Amino acid sequence: MIRTSTAPYGTTLLRVSLGILFLAHVALKVFVFTIPGFVAYFASLHLPAILAYGTIALEALGGIALVLGIYAPWVAIPLALEMLGTIVIVHGANGWLFTNKGGGWEYPAFWAVSLVVLSLLGDGALALRPTGAHRT
Repeated sequence: MIRTSTAPYGTTLLRVSLGILFLAHVALKVFVFTIPGFVAYFASLHLPAILAYGTIALEALGGIALVLGIYAPWVAIPLALEMLGTIVIVHGANGWLFTNKGGGWEYPAFWAVSLVVLSLLGDGALALRPTGAHRT
């Protein structure tokens, strides 16, 4: 049974946490790996450079949208697909644990599932632009 009195706040905690994680993740790409370094990494995976720029934009804009609660359930879907893509293209061959060389797939899998859960739950409380008719 879901506690209707606290569920919107739990959803908000999930939404904001996921958004902050994406902002930290994109900050790593921009400030540590650098944009040219990240583009070069995509090239090493035989992926077009435009996808590297798209990934940076998706994570930055998606992270902001999640933190603020702007169409969060809809924003969560492309972010979940990105996480699934990292499993297929990068982490899947590295084994289960993310501590493996090159990072395993359990962390992006958990992240993808969390995003799908958020998409199913909705915006939660304190969203700037809730997708549903009910505002908390």
